[in-house]
Amino acid sequence: MHLQKRRNPELPPSVGERSSPSHCDCAHTRWIGEGSKQPGSLRRRGRALGLMAEAGLVAEFPQPAGAARSAEVMARFASRLGAQGKRVVLVTSGGTKVPLEARPVRFLDNFSSGRRGATSAEAFLAAGYAVLFLYRARSAFPFAHRFPPQTWLSALRPSSPATSDFLRLEVEEKALPGFAAALRSYQEAAAAGTFLAVEFTTLADYLHLLQAAAQALNPLGPSAMFYLAAAVSDFYVPVSEMPEHKIQSSGGPLQITMKMVPKMLSPLVKDWAPKAFVISFKLETDPSIVIDRARNALEIYRHQVVVANILESRQSFVVIITKDSETKLLLSEEEIEKGIEIEEKIVDNLQSRHTAFIQDNN
Repeated sequence: MHLQKRRNPELPPSVGERSSPSHCDCAHTRWIGEGSKQPGSLRRRGRALGLMAEAGLVAEFPQPAGAARSAEVMARFASRLGAQGKRVVLVTSGGTKVPLEARPVRFLDNFSSGRRGATSAEAFLAAGYAVLFLYRARSAFPFAHRFPPQTWLSALRPSSPATSDFLRLEVEEKALPGFAAALRSYQEAAAAGTFLAVEFTTLADYLHLLQAAAQALNPLGPSAMFYLAAAVSDFYVPVSEMPEHKIQSSGGPLQITMKMVPKMLSPLVKDWAPKAFVISFKLETDPSIVIDRARNALEIYRHQVVVANILESRQSFVVIITKDSETKLLLSEEEIEKGIEIEEKIVDNLQSRHTAFIQDNN
């Protein structure tokens, strides 16, 4: 199968939203950033991208079934917690799936497991935030991702006597270390009403739910945070150009022309939630360009923070980039041995920045 990707020449390269479950073991890697050389031009591109994104969302991505219902649930969640004076963070997590057929059998996907988003959601809850978790179906889930089914299926044992109303299970603590604590943390958040999970599968699901989530959080003003860790597809096949049925391999090699996905970061920052604190992620495989790309994203989209990381080292090193600063966050060998995760440092750093942002904007 040959996949031919053709860019729309009127659109700039992808510079802002792609992310993944990030960490970065780049302690000995030099990251070089040249900065934005044409800020006025980049801002004009950002405005154009915003207009194109909103038009593209309506024209190219039909609203999925259930999106309106999810929008109502998210709006109630945000309204209730906003009335309590809580800070609310939207954490997007996992990768988007792009169908190749109208009745899809084949898809394009990416490597994102959602681990960064799930781990970050846990850290935000521990820091006192309410968390709206917009995640890819069957990707990593907060408090559960460390315990895949194959671990607890072999560790749990039915205990007797069983009653008609309850199934009693028992497990040795050493067989599932940390399981009880994770279970308590999840149940405490659920009981307090500070955690809401909404799932997506396809790119269209994600784009519509992102808009709905942004509109739900908009009334919270600077108390709302957007932590955009989902790995959003850069390319897609328009519905109007998809074959209705399964693509047949008997037809020979496959060539597909794909369009650029509209950049939703621009309307989110400018229109959907203009007073919120917004963090995007920038994942690259080339250390020499990642800082420059991150700074270009800040210039184009005018949001507050980009978390930059490199694919191979994303689990222990990131750089927090703002308009006028670069902060390196690194896990030491000792911290790794203790089970500390880079997301804890990311969230701690962002919480301080968010506090300052709220004070500045109030």
